[in-house]
Amino acid sequence: MIPAKTPTEASGFKALLKNRPFLFLWTGQVLSQVADKVLIVMSIALLTSYNIPVKYAASSSSYLMVATTIPAILFGAAAGIFVDRYPKKKVMVVSDIIRGGLILLLPILPKEFIVLLIITFAISTITQAFAPAEQSAIPLVVKPENLLTANALFTTTQVASIVVGFAIAEPILTAVTSISKSGSQEILVASLYFVAAGLGQLVRVEETIDRSKHTRKINPWNELKVGFEYLRSNKILLNAMLQLAVLFSTIAALPILSIKLTAEVGLKPEQFGFLVAAMGIGLVFGSGILGHWGSRIQQKSLPLIGFIGMSIVLAIFTFVNNLWVGLFCAGILGLGASLIAVPMQTLIQEKTPESMRGKVFGFQNNAVNIALSVPLVITGPLTDRFGLQPILWGMSIIVTIAGIWTWNSTRHVLEDAL
Repeated sequence: MIPAKTPTEASGFKALLKNRPFLFLWTGQVLSQVADKVLIVMSIALLTSYNIPVKYAASSSSYLMVATTIPAILFGAAAGIFVDRYPKKKVMVVSDIIRGGLILLLPILPKEFIVLLIITFAISTITQAFAPAEQSAIPLVVKPENLLTANALFTTTQVASIVVGFAIAEPILTAVTSISKSGSQEILVASLYFVAAGLGQLVRVEETIDRSKHTRKINPWNELKVGFEYLRSNKILLNAMLQLAVLFSTIAALPILSIKLTAEVGLKPEQFGFLVAAMGIGLVFGSGILGHWGSRIQQKSLPLIGFIGMSIVLAIFTFVNNLWVGLFCAGILGLGASLIAVPMQTLIQEKTPESMRGKVFGFQNNAVNIALSVPLVITGPLTDRFGLQPILWGMSIIVTIAGIWTWNSTRHVLEDAL
């Protein structure tokens, strides 16, 4: 990956705290991601006030989740096409404004379930453009020597926003409802997006935009093929994405496996969140270490260490029957995940030309969303059929093979490129 550098005054968290464009971008990211989580909780809470057909009543929340997930799979890659054609700052700001505006429509539209599904689907579709624009903007506001630290901070807050967002959603939604029942929840969530848009407007981004693209007709299929061919011919980027896909597949399976693991470590099934939270703490801790001391570490071997560490922990889980050991192992699993996620995300940003970042990050988001979705569908049934231990062993073997294969197929290319 990135060769070890001699630490300078321009590296580490201190440099980022002095970088105002980055601070605006980062703070906007925090608000947008917290808004995403609060929106999910609010949408589920709103179901009680909507007219839901009887045949959909039992699984209405599942349909909402499907409406959120499908755009990520269908439009994740295609959204990158538009990100490459327009300024990243404008895409982020407009995306936040549109999402906030769609939420404000909810109180005035008919209280029909199909309306809530359409609004949810539309918001998720807009989010697909926001994500690659944000990822493409990071290298535009951060110096190359600070990219690893920036990605470590983004990864840390991304994980933290999941925990904090879901934790504060119900209390703050209840609080605003007690003040004003009519549309107060929608106004709160929309306001988070609008404030994020305001912060995005303050970001000074210097980027090169090919104005001729605006006058050319968009041929999504051809542009998707261009992006795919670029990735296929670039072994560094392709393997980095494969590593991220394997990583997020493993992470997505953990909450489902944690429900089964609770019985082994002395927790109740509804307390599976303790194991997930421990993994999140490990990931945040690892990202913090990389962000602060990453410039002093030889980083080419970090993803391999991360994969091997995760595979060992998955195997150990088959023998764990103590709560504290289980929590410690979950923390190590998160630490290993950070050794893969942060360096690989930084590598993709460094090695992708500015003109291709939208397409590349669009494909990345598409691959990650699929990687997150598939385990949710198959992990539970497979565990029920074969048992917890065989699944953990199988995942351990797959993670080991993936780590060694991707490392072996990329390390020589990385050494030549760097």
